[in-house]
Amino acid sequence: MEKKVFYVSAAEEGLRLDLFLVAAAVELSRSTIQKLCREGFVLVEGEEQRKTGLRLKKGQKVELLLPPPREAKAEPEAIPLQIVYEDKDLLVLNKPRGMVVHPAAGHQRGTLVNALLAHCGILPETGTKSRPGIVHRLDKDTSGLLVVAKSERALRSLTQQLKDRKVKREYRAIVHGAPPSSRGTIDRPLGRDPRNRKKFTVVQEGTGRRAVTHYRLLARNGPYSLLSLSLETGRTHQIRVHLAYLGCPVVGDPLYGPRRSSYKHGGQLLHACKLGFWHPADGNYLEFTAEPGEEFQPFLPQGYTENEA
Repeated sequence: MEKKVFYVSAAEEGLRLDLFLVAAAVELSRSTIQKLCREGFVLVEGEEQRKTGLRLKKGQKVELLLPPPREAKAEPEAIPLQIVYEDKDLLVLNKPRGMVVHPAAGHQRGTLVNALLAHCGILPETGTKSRPGIVHRLDKDTSGLLVVAKSERALRSLTQQLKDRKVKREYRAIVHGAPPSSRGTIDRPLGRDPRNRKKFTVVQEGTGRRAVTHYRLLARNGPYSLLSLSLETGRTHQIRVHLAYLGCPVVGDPLYGPRRSSYKHGGQLLHACKLGFWHPADGNYLEFTAEPGEEFQPFLPQGYTENEA
């Protein structure tokens, strides 16, 4: 059971217990907080507290106990897939923008996993019922190439290749502004943003997890730039956080983009365009490419092609 510990600040004194926890644990709704409280999963100063309207005092210790979620097994759904390559061990596909990779709260159906189960029938278990066959993920609004394991052999091999940083991953992004140089490396650790638990942020050296992103400027078009990005590590939201830190947030990024943007609610313009790995069966190196979708076109210089890169 996961435990979260919070302390009441001077500014928070007098807040109701449920409202305090809603602000502290932003990933949970007020109704969920109230339910946990009524069921005895909230402690104040070490004592179980079921009264959601309790007024808190400065310095009090509040503990929130989170029981493990009841995980439902993903069900197959006949959803079209854009398959780039497939054999008995694995498949590579081009995930569309807007598709969630695996079932989670608020997205139990219509995910990539649901589609894969309908297409493949059986996928190897990854330790999580909702993520069979999933080796790596892309954010909902990030499009592009993903490899999926269809056999236990492929799952073990591909997982190890990712761990050993042997998988080649290259992205394209449309960003606001331009980086300080035509090419460079962002080597900054990432951790949870203490002000918003849904976000990640660059943290001080020695804290968080090391994250390394290499970038290259491919084209400029007025206030926008097209960047090529390659990953040395694969942290959650890594490219999006690093580019925002660089001063060039991804266009359309609802979390890390500028607050005032016409594209804020359209989803980020980030695409996994290249994927390379060693085949788990014969050891041969495979590499695949997929161009970004039409949503990139309005931000590119007229007549630009990938050959110019």
